[in-house]
Amino acid sequence: MERRLRIGMVAPPVLPVPPPSYAGTERVIAALIDELQRQGHDVTLFGPGDSTIEAEIVPTVERSLWAQGYEGDASAYVNITLGEAWAQHERFDVFHSHVEQLGFLFARECPTPVVTTLHGRLDAFGMPDLIDAFSEIPLVAISASQRRWFPEANWVGTIHHGLPLGREPGRSQTGSYLAFVGRVAGEKGIDDAIELARRTHCQLRVAAKVNTPEERELFDRMVQPAIDDGTVEFLGELDQPERDALYAAALATVMLGAWPEPFGLVAIESMATGTPVIARRAGALTEIVEHGITGFLVDDVTEGELAVRRVPQLNREDIRRRTVPRFSAARMTEAYEHVYRAVLARRGEDGSRRGGATRPDRRRGGNGRTATAGGDSPRDGGRFEASSGGAGDVGAEEVAG
Repeated sequence: MERRLRIGMVAPPVLPVPPPSYAGTERVIAALIDELQRQGHDVTLFGPGDSTIEAEIVPTVERSLWAQGYEGDASAYVNITLGEAWAQHERFDVFHSHVEQLGFLFARECPTPVVTTLHGRLDAFGMPDLIDAFSEIPLVAISASQRRWFPEANWVGTIHHGLPLGREPGRSQTGSYLAFVGRVAGEKGIDDAIELARRTHCQLRVAAKVNTPEERELFDRMVQPAIDDGTVEFLGELDQPERDALYAAALATVMLGAWPEPFGLVAIESMATGTPVIARRAGALTEIVEHGITGFLVDDVTEGELAVRRVPQLNREDIRRRTVPRFSAARMTEAYEHVYRAVLARRGEDGSRRGGATRPDRRRGGNGRTATAGGDSPRDGGRFEASSGGAGDVGAEEVAG
């Protein structure tokens, strides 16, 4: 029997764990903590003091930032979080960081190994240069789409998100409206969702947050006129039972954002109730939605119209059966357990105290390109790709999910 691990889970300070309404990262963290503890591991959350997860909590802020009405740059509070984790590093076998690039230096220098899951897009805002500069730290991607631009990064896993699915209400009969869940934001495709609703004469029920100035402006310009003409029913943010009921009674859930969605929790939530997803053929949604089986992948609103017409042909009970085990919290946790142990084993092999990978020598060669000591490939610097085997394979070509 493998030994129990002491795991420090490092969460952003913005929302409590679990979050009170819709959120992404914090819900995944909560599911992972619950399942790790169910498997017998000791897990400590470094996160907001108003978190209610059943685990040891080291408060990094007394109350989550959004609960305080704070909407500014959270990086100072992330640094407080990382400082608290570093101060207690000797208590843990491994840290699991969910604070994106702000945790990269922590992952490089902390004496306790750090696994970093990247939840956002990686192609902008300096991320390509950062990933190159911190090429030795162990990284986990949440989809093959997310990681595809960085084949030389130190990926130790590609693990689709999981949630505690299977308790959601389901309906075998097709509903009459379209559902939109998430944020009122351009990249989420709210404009195309409204256009699709108008073209198909289906009401669009929107359960979404409107917090930032940009979201409020888009709401006033795009959503309010659609509410006024009866195309949209706006529900605001819903808690999970209400959200699940919204999914279950819908004709389909629409996700038409023309951006490389790194994952898409909305899709697996909807499909777990048996409701198909009509999604833009972009980003990780191409890995999550099985075209013609659990939903449809479309390139524009015109294809979306065809998808709406064909939704009644899909078997909602089959959608639910396929989704619940594929995106379960247990499957996700098994894959992460394998990553933790692989990182720890690698550290034992090379004697490194830096996350299981030796830091490459980034001297410049005569041609101006970066030279890596120990071989022509950066992977010679102590890299590996963990595999959990079977349902949790996290190899370069297969995704755990």
